[in-house]
Amino acid sequence: MTIRWKPVVTGVVLAGLVGGVGYAVQQKLTPPTAPPAAGAPPGLGGPGGAGRSAVVAVQAGTVAREDVPIWFDGIGTIQAFNTVTVRARVDGELQRVSLQEGQLVKAGDLLATIDSRALQAQLAQAEAKKAQDEALLANARRDLERNMNLKEFASRQTVDTQRALVAQYEAQIRADEAAIEAVRVQLNYTTVTAPISGRIGLRNVDQGNVVRASDQNGIATITQIQPIAVLFTLPEKQLPAVLAAQAQGTVKVEVQDREGRRVLDTGSLAVVDNLIDSGTGTIRLKAQMPNDPQKLWPGQFVNVRLLSTIRRDATTVPSTVVQRGPQGTYAYVIKDDLTVEQRPIKVARQEENKAIIDEGLTPGERVVVDGQYRLQPGSKIRIVDPIASAPAPAPQEERRRDRQQREGRQPS
Repeated sequence: MTIRWKPVVTGVVLAGLVGGVGYAVQQKLTPPTAPPAAGAPPGLGGPGGAGRSAVVAVQAGTVAREDVPIWFDGIGTIQAFNTVTVRARVDGELQRVSLQEGQLVKAGDLLATIDSRALQAQLAQAEAKKAQDEALLANARRDLERNMNLKEFASRQTVDTQRALVAQYEAQIRADEAAIEAVRVQLNYTTVTAPISGRIGLRNVDQGNVVRASDQNGIATITQIQPIAVLFTLPEKQLPAVLAAQAQGTVKVEVQDREGRRVLDTGSLAVVDNLIDSGTGTIRLKAQMPNDPQKLWPGQFVNVRLLSTIRRDATTVPSTVVQRGPQGTYAYVIKDDLTVEQRPIKVARQEENKAIIDEGLTPGERVVVDGQYRLQPGSKIRIVDPIASAPAPAPQEERRRDRQQREGRQPS
C-alpha cells in the first residue's frame, strides 16, 4: 500500500496557521491587567508615578551677602630681577677662584683673582715714562727762564720755540698720567668682584685656566632672587580693569603653585606692557615678589592671581548651586514647606567655590547645594548634613579584605 505524504504535510501546515491566528485574536481581545491595589507602595504602579511623591535627600545652603575680591587668573614664569654674567675684563691666568657654586653673595664680594704681574710691569713702565717727561719739562722750563732773562739778547723766535717746548712736555706728562690711570683700571680688573647681590650659578671656568676679555661664557652667572619678578599674561579684555586698579594704588598679586592649591608669595604689580599681542589677544604684565623665604626660582612655572577690585555687599552662593538648562542658569530655592522652586538667576561671576548673583536670589534664602539631579519643580526634599550623608568608612579588617580581593589574593 502506497502512502501519499504530500497531502498529509499540507494539511498539518494549514492546521498550524489556523491555530496561531486564533491565539493572536484571543490575546488582543483579552482585557489589560488590573492596576495595583491601593495599598501598593508609590512608584510601583501606573505611569508617571515614579519619583513624584518620593522625598529627595539634598544638601542645603544659604544665600549670603559679603565683600568678594575679584581676581584675574593667569599663568606666569618666574624671572630673576637682575641677571649678570661675570666675565673677565683682562687677559690672564685665573689664579684663584673664591666663589662657590650656589653661594649667596653681596655686591662687592671677591669672586676670583687673575694674574696681575704683566699689568704691574706696564704700570711701572708708564710711571717711569712720566718721570722722564717730568725731567725734560723741568729742563725746558729752566731754558725758557734763561732766555726770558736775556731780554734783548735772545731773539723772539728762540723764546717762542722754548715756550712751545715747555707746553709740549706738559701735554706729554698729562698723557703719561692718563696712561698710568688706564693701567691701574686694568689692574683693578684682575680682582673680580660681584656686581650685584644674588646667587651664584654653576662655575664655567676652573682655577689655573687662562681667561680672556673676549670669552662669552664668563666665569659664572649671578641671579638676583630677592626680590624676584614674575612675568604673566592676561586677556586683553581685562586690561581696562587692571589699569583702573593700578590708578587707585598698589595692585596685589599672588603667586601659587602649579596646582593652584598653595600661595607661594604675595607682591605687587610692577609693569604693564605697552603692547597687546595681536596673535594671542593677551597683554604681558610683570609683578615684583619679595621672595622671603626663597620659594620662587627663576624659570619656574606658576599660577598668578591679580586682585582687580573688591565687590562690596555682593549676593553670593556656593558655585554648585548654579545649574544650567536650555533657558539659561537657574537654582533650586527651598520653600518653607520643604518643596523646591526652580528659579532663573543671573550670574555675574563664578569661580571654583563661589558664585556672585546679580538677579534671582535674595540674601537669607535657602538653596539646594547638592542633589539637584533628582529634583523637579515642586519636589519634596529632606535636608541632610554633608558629613552625615557621606558613606561611613569600612572597618580596617573589611578594607584589608577588599584590597586582597582587588589584588586577586585569597582573603585570609
